Amino acid sequence: MDALAGLLEGLKARGSFLLKSVFRPPWSLRIEDRAPVSLVTMVRGDAWVLPDGGTPVLLKPGDLAVLRGPDPYTVAHDPATPVRVVVGPDQRCSTVDGTDLTDSMALGVRTWGDTGGPDTSVMLSGTYQAPGAVGRRLLDALPALLVRTAAGADDPLIPLLAQEISRDEPGQEIVLDRLLDLLLVSVLRDWLGARENGVPAWYRAQSDPVVGPALRLLHDNPARPWTVETLARKVGVSRAALARRFTTAVGEPPMAYLAQWRLTLAADLLRDPDTTLTKVAHQVGYGSAFALSSAFKRVRGVSPQEHRSTGGMPELPSPPPPSRTVVLGRRSH
Repeated sequence: MDALAGLLEGLKARGSFLLKSVFRPPWSLRIEDRAPVSLVTMVRGDAWVLPDGGTPVLLKPGDLAVLRGPDPYTVAHDPATPVRVVVGPDQRCSTVDGTDLTDSMALGVRTWGDTGGPDTSVMLSGTYQAPGAVGRRLLDALPALLVRTAAGADDPLIPLLAQEISRDEPGQEIVLDRLLDLLLVSVLRDWLGARENGVPAWYRAQSDPVVGPALRLLHDNPARPWTVETLARKVGVSRAALARRFTTAVGEPPMAYLAQWRLTLAADLLRDPDTTLTKVAHQVGYGSAFALSSAFKRVRGVSPQEHRSTGGMPELPSPPPPSRTVVLGRRSH
């Protein structure tokens, strides 16, 4: 398993919130739902995406925006348009003065906004409600706003999402979750392939002829009792050479990286209430539940039980990710 596949495994949508929004200009939508990551695309009309503290980007039909939470942002017909609707943490919609609009502006299955017209804008949005801790390492590296333009990729998934989002069929939630996952993965692959756009060191290191194989070994078998020496022997270099090259490429020594990866995996596995702490410990390379619990408490600041009781979300604040805008394709900032 490559590093990206392992990290995305924990970012799997589960009951995500998807919506088709229909607005007559001028319109402006303030998003304050504190979601960890959201996707936005226009089906008809243009829209400005304005992240707080980031560079605004004009979104045209077919462009796909990924917004990293929990910071709020605004999507508007024009940057100068005053906010008309505020979306809160529970996906309730209201006016700026607090009047609830959630039900009064409902237009059907997963459709909301104004009644149609020739000049209406149509926007699709999908929100991950609670990604696992495995995805946190990736989310911490994301720019505040990542846009892949239609010129950058002709994505057949967007028309498919537009077709499926308003359907009310058995199993439709699963269909939409998987479409959202595929869209996110497709954008992230394009971003990570454009290595000049702030791609994290752990991903760039995969192309190193020594560090890349070492990373794959750690990801494929984290429970193995690795040492720098056994890892170096597997990749065919000296212990000193691997330690030096790995630290330079990844930003931390091999065993430190492995320790963090094991705890990240454990945090995600703990989301399953039927999995015992002992089983999780053995899956990620700890000899006992006590050893895992001690390491988990030391590094993450809470016990595995406390982590599980919060629904598997990271308890400690991550270092603030870079507030930047990255555009792949037509425009750049």
